[in-house]
Amino acid sequence: GAFGGFGTTTTTAGPAFSFSAPTNTGTSGLFGANQNKGFGFGTSFGTGTGTGLGSGLGTGLGFGGFGTQQQQTTLGSGLFSQPAQTPAQSNQLINTASALSAPTLLGDERDAILAKWNQLQAFWGTGKGYFNNNIAPVEFTQENPFCRFKAVGYSLMPNNKDEDGLVVLVFNRKEIDIRSQQQQLVESLHKILGGNQTLTVNVEGVKTMPDDQTEVIIYVVERSPNGTSRRVPATTLYAHFEQANIKSSLQQLGVSLSMARTELSPAQVKQLLQNPPAGVDPIIWEQAKVDNPDPDKLIPVPMVGFKELLRRLKVQDQMTKQHQTRLDIISEDISELQKNQTTTMAKIAQYKRKLMALSHRTLQVLIKQEIQRKSGYAIQADEEQLRVQLDTIQCELNAPTQFKGRLNELMSQIRMQNHFGAVRAEERYYIDADLLREIKQHLKQQQEGLSHLISIIKDDLEDIKLIEHGLNESIPIRGGVFS
Repeated sequence: GAFGGFGTTTTTAGPAFSFSAPTNTGTSGLFGANQNKGFGFGTSFGTGTGTGLGSGLGTGLGFGGFGTQQQQTTLGSGLFSQPAQTPAQSNQLINTASALSAPTLLGDERDAILAKWNQLQAFWGTGKGYFNNNIAPVEFTQENPFCRFKAVGYSLMPNNKDEDGLVVLVFNRKEIDIRSQQQQLVESLHKILGGNQTLTVNVEGVKTMPDDQTEVIIYVVERSPNGTSRRVPATTLYAHFEQANIKSSLQQLGVSLSMARTELSPAQVKQLLQNPPAGVDPIIWEQAKVDNPDPDKLIPVPMVGFKELLRRLKVQDQMTKQHQTRLDIISEDISELQKNQTTTMAKIAQYKRKLMALSHRTLQVLIKQEIQRKSGYAIQADEEQLRVQLDTIQCELNAPTQFKGRLNELMSQIRMQNHFGAVRAEERYYIDADLLREIKQHLKQQQEGLSHLISIIKDDLEDIKLIEHGLNESIPIRGGVFS
């Protein structure tokens, strides 16, 4: 069997994985006697020798919680409360329940330890559960109802019709390689389809996937002799790709997966929602249907194992990068549009000024033309009336307290503000650090020169004072001599 060691006469310590180095000799086989205190795997799987699975599994390694009576009751009650199933499935469930709750392999207290070990394997979703010498062990997979590493997520349902003919091919190649060899890829697919001239292979889109994979969406157009054309239905094209010889040819091109992208019918959606997937508790499935954020577009799907979780995480990472790339492109487009808008507004303002200038020129031309046309004629009544109105308006504008005076006052204030602004603008300056250092050095030298001159002047003044003092003292002596 896979464990090995049943009925063997020796048990030795396994070198691969053990918490102690047990040594035991006896006739108890794999599950050793009480003196075997070790827990190891070693070479016992599939061989005739191995370490013992000692009594320390439930206590010393912290796995005791898996063997509590409450857990066993829950497992048993949940197992036998399932709906009626086929005899093979019923036997499988009964064997699983026996392996998890009441194995009868050894007939002593070691069966309880084996039950805990089987529960642990069931929770992991891997391994074999031995429970009876006369019955084959139970194979634990991640689809078993007791596997803990599972959850329910949501996927977007496709909305493409079968008539659209879209088929997805997943290549084990990078996107840059697919895009650089897209024409050769289309020709290869056309050859796989038989090289029929009435068929044309078209690429709908290319998208990057995790693990250096690329998703290519294709459709095939068939042209009839009368000149009309139609797309080959997706299910028909997918069935053709699933043929053994065609599938091997696709694999040579690097295709790892092919599927038809068609929407699900209401009957299919109902059937998927009514029947929980293998290993998913019906209560969790019902709760997942209730928590669906958008039942019209999303459908719950099971996530079993860490590999599936990692795959969805990579897909979400990839989609996040694509969304960020799209946002960057939109941001660049917005910046370009803003620049164009600014340029357009400036041009509009320029054209407005040009229109105003052209309007004034046109008015001047009309005035001169009217003067030439009316030259030599007497002033008419309506012209006299217009002249009176213009004189009245001119008088109102020239009045000191009217518009012209106020305009002159506003103009003078604007000139003063412009002058003050220009003065303030002139006062703003900036001196380079090196230039400022040179100015300081120059001023320092000037200061030292002035200090030296001041000291010289002071010395000269003292000398002059001394000379004056000497002259004042010598004058009376000389007077006495001459007297």
